[in-house]
Amino acid sequence: MQELRVLADRDVVEVALDPIRVSILDALAEPGSATTVAARIGSTRQKVNYHLKSLEAHGLVEPVETRAWGGISERVVRRSARHLVVSPSVLQPTVGDPDAVADRLSAAYLIAVNARAVSEVGAIVGDSVPETRVPTLTVDTVIGFTSPDDRAAFAAELQSALAALVAKYHHDDGRPHRLTISSYPRPKESS
Repeated sequence: MQELRVLADRDVVEVALDPIRVSILDALAEPGSATTVAARIGSTRQKVNYHLKSLEAHGLVEPVETRAWGGISERVVRRSARHLVVSPSVLQPTVGDPDAVADRLSAAYLIAVNARAVSEVGAIVGDSVPETRVPTLTVDTVIGFTSPDDRAAFAAELQSALAALVAKYHHDDGRPHRLTISSYPRPKESS
């Protein structure tokens, strides 16, 4: 099972977002058959089986095993990915172009950059051989600034350090990697 799958096909997204199928996918946190899933969501085996066939046809669930008992075969399936993310390119064929956003310090620019990242990395992972690691680097941390001046000084120092690192390691004949660094106020945690 994949940890995360980016859905970039409109038909797959449509199947995944059907309310009954959402509840079936939620119920498949653990593998199950049409019978066990029906009991978990309060539906009939026949209705769940119909939806499981559609989910499987679109690659959202996969068979785990077939159990035979009393002359009946029971198929057990699981989610094909623990988490699903919809690619922004599904809603709009061209993801918001960060270069089209004039204000580099705006939320719109940050969202455009990250939407592009989800679309690009999702496509790379989707095109790669299963179980192949895609060479990525992610740094995720929280930093508390005591003032806007501290934040501005940090940004200037980070830009300077980053420029030095890029100059040291960049080679025109190397494989290009996109580097993005984002900062935004962390949302308040709900209680």
